[in-house]
Amino acid sequence: MATTPGRSLRIGPIPRGRALIALALAAALVAFGLVAAANPPALAADEPADDAGIAQATLANPIRDNGADPWIEYSDGYYYMSTTTWDSTVIMRRATTLAGLKTASDSVVWNDSGNASRCCSHWAPEFHQIDGTWYLMYTSGNSQTNFDGQRLHILRSTGDTPMGPYEFMGTPLPNQWNIDGTYLEADGGLYMMWSEWVGADQSIRIAAMSNPWTVTGSQVTISRPSASWETLGARVNEAPAVLQHDGRTFVTFSASSCNTPDYKLGLLELTGADPLSTSAWTKTASPVFQAANGVYGPGHNGFFTSPDGTEHWLVYHGNTSSSQGCGNTRQTRVQEFTFNADGTPNFGSPIANGVTFPAPSGE
Repeated sequence: MATTPGRSLRIGPIPRGRALIALALAAALVAFGLVAAANPPALAADEPADDAGIAQATLANPIRDNGADPWIEYSDGYYYMSTTTWDSTVIMRRATTLAGLKTASDSVVWNDSGNASRCCSHWAPEFHQIDGTWYLMYTSGNSQTNFDGQRLHILRSTGDTPMGPYEFMGTPLPNQWNIDGTYLEADGGLYMMWSEWVGADQSIRIAAMSNPWTVTGSQVTISRPSASWETLGARVNEAPAVLQHDGRTFVTFSASSCNTPDYKLGLLELTGADPLSTSAWTKTASPVFQAANGVYGPGHNGFFTSPDGTEHWLVYHGNTSSSQGCGNTRQTRVQEFTFNADGTPNFGSPIANGVTFPAPSGE
């Protein structure tokens, strides 16, 4: 109902007959409300309920087919997701629910088709908010068939969201092969972590940064594949991803060849004071996430939180057959994880395709 500015709204007296009808109607509505509150609607058998008895949304994996090397962030009411494209582009999709990412449209947020040095084979995009600005780091090279030219490249958003628009900032390590970059913020310092060949070992490396696109100082190897579970099909440590919780810094990494069903996650923890010291990092003796429940080669993960900030979630890719490898058969998958009594993360096992589970809290 609208009123004219500067004039008050007056309601005249209600006739006695209409008043009695209104009172009776109000009493009926109150009584109905009490009955409804005492007998809430029944839930379907597969619908979990929250504390108020209200049906909670569910979802099931996969979140995306052809979704290798996935990254998800939740920001300002939206989930944002990017995955490997294999071509000259970086893509992004967003949705207000995690399940909504399944059908959301892809937007091309960056295209390198006009640059011969980074035209091709785009992999593993990650986007991070640093000091209020979004940065996007991705791997690409100069060929669709020869991956010898793969390098990390960094974009900066001139907008307020991960959708950009973006501007090109630089190639932090232009003179060496390097892939799967990520950021670490620790004790007021900014670091870049990536995967690179060290002799016969594809290893995890780290260096300090003077800004989000410039590496400075020494480059240090903090993890090389040595255990039997890290060397199946190839000697590989790649795709570092940072998880910080209760004052502790963990880094997951993917181990063994992605061409095998044995691709899996290992775990490092920063147990010393200096991230640039190899001895400051401790590796778990066993993998922390591996094939199970019909999901093969689960790896190349990231982390995000639920909309209300109370839950921790894992995003990763996996295959549905042991014969599938590093190609476009890999699906984007998600699941909640918790922490053990000793403070270490507990990722559980991959959830089988089609099994429903509760959507993130706060949706």
